[in-house]
Amino acid sequence: MIQPRFLRGLVHTLVAALLVLSLGAVAGDAAEAREPIRLATTTSTENSGLLGDLLPRFEADTGYRVHVIAVGTGKALRMGRDGDVDVVLVHAPAAEQAFVDAGYGEQRLPVMYNDFVIVGPRADPSGLAEAASAADALARIAASGRLFVSRGDDSGTHKKERALWQRAGVQPDGRWYREAGQGMGKVLQIADELDGYALTDRGTWLAYRDKSRLTIAFQGHDELFNPYSIVAVSAERYPDLNHAGAHALITWVRGDKGQRAIAAFRRSGEQLFKPSAGTLARR
Repeated sequence: MIQPRFLRGLVHTLVAALLVLSLGAVAGDAAEAREPIRLATTTSTENSGLLGDLLPRFEADTGYRVHVIAVGTGKALRMGRDGDVDVVLVHAPAAEQAFVDAGYGEQRLPVMYNDFVIVGPRADPSGLAEAASAADALARIAASGRLFVSRGDDSGTHKKERALWQRAGVQPDGRWYREAGQGMGKVLQIADELDGYALTDRGTWLAYRDKSRLTIAFQGHDELFNPYSIVAVSAERYPDLNHAGAHALITWVRGDKGQRAIAAFRRSGEQLFKPSAGTLARR
């Protein structure tokens, strides 16, 4: 015969098990109920491997999931203007500020920075080692007629390149200048295959360096500073977007955990990005 004490113990055990299962289901439902965050960002944050390191940490901490659309900065901002994404992470200060000033974005907030470098053949046939500035380096490439591979996609890198050509007083065209209309990784691959020059952010270069015969031909000039900012798409203009998720991502990536993770992210022992949440956004 089953003893009453045993029955009471069995009932208590079953009740406790059901409570645990119920709480787990509620927690799971709460996590699933969070609307995914749509992030439009530059290809450099994806190609460098940074987002693959950062976003799983954010998702584990918050329960949000992030859908990444990695495109050029120009297209990322257009997606923000059209209300197709919740937040943008890009690197073209003047275009970002215009986006905010036109009422499409709420505020430019600095996240991190690195710099641009010009890579090319190890023999440096255009003599970039003697260049006085980044604009001078591009002018030397044009004068030598050596191949230059451009993003040609209105990305942050392409915007920087165009500004440097203008500063150099050069209108790039002709057989020596090729617009790829591709992301940074593909451009580096094309430049490598054709033994040409290219402008690239340092993060993507470090991620691809071991697979390339190219080397850094010019670096270290103030003209090549490359800041990244994050901007929530306007809640006033697009009230139906996931603004709670956008601000959760902004808060996390600019907070202690996000900034430490950015500082710790490395390839081949080298730091790809430096955190900058404590600084003012630079134009």
